[in-house]
Amino acid sequence: MSSAQLRVLERSVYNGPNLYSRRPMIRIRVDLGILDDDPSDRLPGFDNALQSLLPGLVDHGCSYGAPGGFLRRLADGTRLGHIIEHVAIELQTSAGAAVTRGKTRRVRGKPGQYDILYCYADAPSGLAAGRAAIELVNALLPTAMQGAEGLDRIAPELDGRATDTDTRVSALRAIVRKNGLGPSTAALVAEARRRHIPVLRLDKASLIQLGTGHRQRRIRASVTGATSLIGAELAANKQAAKEMLTSIGIPVPRGELVRTVSDAERAAAKLGWPVVVKPLDGNQGRGVTTSVADDGTLCDAFERAQAIAPRVIVEQQLVGADHRILVVGTAVVAVAERVAAHVAGDGRNSIADLIEAVNNDPRRGVGHEAVLTRIRIDAALEAFLAEANFTLASVPKAGEIVTLRGAANLSTGGSAIDRTDVIHPENAAIAIDAAAALGLDVAGIDMIVPDIAQSVRASGGGIVEVNAAPGLRMHLAPSEGTPRDVARPIIASLFPKGQKSRIPIFAVTGTNGKTTTVRMLARILEHHGLTTGFTCTSGVYVGETRSAGGDASGPKSARMLLRHPRVEAAVLETARGGMLREGLAFDACDVGAVLNVTPDHLGLKGIETLADLARVKAIVARNVKKSGACVLNAADPLTVRMARRARGRIVWFTGGAVADALAPIQAHLDSGGLAVSGERGTLMLHRGSESMPIIPIANIPVTLNGAARFNVENAAAAAAMAAAYGIAPGMIASGLASFRPSFEDSPGRLSLAEAHGVRIVVDYAHNRAALTALAELLGSMRGDSNVRVIGMIGIPGDRRDCDLVDIGALSGAMFDVLMLRENVDLRGRPPGEANALMRKGALAAGLDAAAIGMHDGEYDAASACLAAARPGDIVVLTPTDVDGIWRIVEAWAAGTGPEDARLLEAAHG
Repeated sequence: MSSAQLRVLERSVYNGPNLYSRRPMIRIRVDLGILDDDPSDRLPGFDNALQSLLPGLVDHGCSYGAPGGFLRRLADGTRLGHIIEHVAIELQTSAGAAVTRGKTRRVRGKPGQYDILYCYADAPSGLAAGRAAIELVNALLPTAMQGAEGLDRIAPELDGRATDTDTRVSALRAIVRKNGLGPSTAALVAEARRRHIPVLRLDKASLIQLGTGHRQRRIRASVTGATSLIGAELAANKQAAKEMLTSIGIPVPRGELVRTVSDAERAAAKLGWPVVVKPLDGNQGRGVTTSVADDGTLCDAFERAQAIAPRVIVEQQLVGADHRILVVGTAVVAVAERVAAHVAGDGRNSIADLIEAVNNDPRRGVGHEAVLTRIRIDAALEAFLAEANFTLASVPKAGEIVTLRGAANLSTGGSAIDRTDVIHPENAAIAIDAAAALGLDVAGIDMIVPDIAQSVRASGGGIVEVNAAPGLRMHLAPSEGTPRDVARPIIASLFPKGQKSRIPIFAVTGTNGKTTTVRMLARILEHHGLTTGFTCTSGVYVGETRSAGGDASGPKSARMLLRHPRVEAAVLETARGGMLREGLAFDACDVGAVLNVTPDHLGLKGIETLADLARVKAIVARNVKKSGACVLNAADPLTVRMARRARGRIVWFTGGAVADALAPIQAHLDSGGLAVSGERGTLMLHRGSESMPIIPIANIPVTLNGAARFNVENAAAAAAMAAAYGIAPGMIASGLASFRPSFEDSPGRLSLAEAHGVRIVVDYAHNRAALTALAELLGSMRGDSNVRVIGMIGIPGDRRDCDLVDIGALSGAMFDVLMLRENVDLRGRPPGEANALMRKGALAAGLDAAAIGMHDGEYDAASACLAAARPGDIVVLTPTDVDGIWRIVEAWAAGTGPEDARLLEAAHG
């Protein structure tokens, strides 16, 4: 028996809009048990202890919207779930992740259970913060109330003492550092999001996609997709870059490229002491030694440079201050004077102690994680001190400045002073020319000049280096002076004013008809001239090419399309499972559609009722662009209710006449709205009081002259989505007229074949609504003749017992011969149980026991159906593996007759 008072039941990481929020969030469901009876005001000393551990909680506004708001809630009494939410947020903030939002909600119908939701910078650190928050809060409870289980569900790799906040924050900071973005990339991403440009992280480092589909651009830190490879290679080759700049009259220091120490000595003698020694293609100041004044020092400097690159540059040392000039396009956007790492003596502390004090500055971090870098003590630093007759143990006089390195790079502990407002126009022009000479769209120009406010041509100095991947942090947060928003011009150069960053997204959800509607709409968009990608339960497609197979109705598959560089429009089947698991793959769609809400998947993942299922489907309706359109089924009461909370303008559709739909559609048209309906055998487009024909229903092949009423509805939905996007009726008609009930156009969704006098229907009907619609079609196909219908039926084992019995009963009424089959994945049921429940229903419906077959898998069941067929029969196959079953159908059709069953096994094998 567990002694835990608090239990973690489940957790989810939502990457996009979800059932609980439009923001990406982490959700942790907890059962507080008896702890729910004791809010914070009943826990003596709890609030003070929590504040002492996390003083930053004072800044949390909570429901009051002002600093101190959460502390008021804490004093007045709030539940532990709400407290854990705020602690998880504050732990992330303390670790350097800028997150602020969260919420905690009771789980309906589950006393003591809460969903704790909060934003995150990256999933690993966010999950770790959630676990740490529970452990910390648990440790502050009275001993008799302590105990938590299920923490491994959140972050199994995290361990440590919950009350040791410094240790916990340090561990979280390491996770943030490992998974987060550096300052330059983070600033560019923040600016992109400010402009509502979609952001997709393409790797665990800093490769970022901005925008979607064919409108995407890419960055890696400050390197953009527009950065010239030749330009980057020239910038990396410092000697080649200098020669290029010299060729157009830009001032640079004289220098030579050498391979040996003796060559370096000859070059230094020719250039005159002091000189600078640096690797040909180093970066971040690695291997650079300045103020080299004699052969002995030169030898050491050469070795340091050659450790970075085999070829070394020895060049004239210019006199002046080191400046970084950031050029974007044809403009200087920021200038910083870089100051080498240094300490100021106080007459008491050693240089080592002074360095430690400098490193305690909260603005300094490891590497590029913070706006300043900690000063690293290494052999190069000690050698530099030795040249000035210092050691780490030396105690400088009060006020004495001790420089620690020759190079002024921020990556070696340097600092920056903003000089943007004082740069001389000629110096700016020279920097712009230098970037252009190398062909760089974003460049960091290193200029040494006595006074940046005076022309370098008059005062002396020159450009010592051009960088193709300049760091931005010295401009974003200089040590002194005005911060410069350098991310804005870089993003503006990638997406100039008026240039779109998004491809149109069409999202389709509902219980039935999603895949067919997706395929119909994709065909219309292709006819409209757009390279269209679409996802559905049979794969990911770009145009007519399938790039990935399997069920692709979730967010992972959707992201594949949004990353594809050729896709001009994306049509996404958006299924219940993916929305519950991860949320949406996009922040908003241009056109969203909810086709219907009928019983399916009930009893799974907390979805117990039709109302619950409707709430999930409504995620799409609530996440349409304000300027977009939400397409809803006017004949479905649950989708009609979604109109109240849907975003974008409402567009109605119905497979029947307007007069037969629910009341909202007529009121909608009276106010000038848009709708599509099936009126007197024609698909009609209504815009206010005006109506115009789109296409006769008989001319849409997949409707089987209107007999397949479910495809009339699907066609109406696809037409409504296309019309909402502004596609003309003639183009809609062209697309629908080309869509056939074939395996090529609609695999497994009313795919028809005929062979040996047998008509074959392959359709993914897997719930009551779909089978009822299929039964109506079969009634039309039978006509008045005495036609036998042989059916293969199977639904997943995770459905409720009552659902399995119900499907069996429905099937027993539909078919003359019924082959029941189970999936390979029984989803928790023992073998044979699902078939037995369906058989029970079929027998109750009156089907003879001799007419019911039981099969372990769908391949055997399909083969049995075909083997039993005689000329004139109809065979209905409802597969899971659509491709595999269709191969069996093709092999059987290629045989010599219905009795030829040998090819069936070969087709499956």
